[in-house]
Amino acid sequence: MLADALEHLVRGVVEHPDDVSVRDKQMRRGSILEVRVHPDDLGKVIGRGGRTASAFRSVIAALAGKGGARIDFVDVDRRR
Repeated sequence: MLADALEHLVRGVVEHPDDVSVRDKQMRRGSILEVRVHPDDLGKVIGRGGRTASAFRSVIAALAGKGGARIDFVDVDRRR
């Protein structure tokens, strides 16, 4: 559910919404939502001074509740 909500939010901000994908990775310390975007959209997703990324993190933290989730923004050119 968190991955779907984050993907919907990110698709609304970027110019290449078809290149957006969110993957939920379960780690020992909790879950990480890995967001992959087009390289041209990485700046839009992070925002000036990281404000947009911080807003995404705040919304997801509110939806996640007590368990929480970390978010990692990656461009699609980076190797998987």
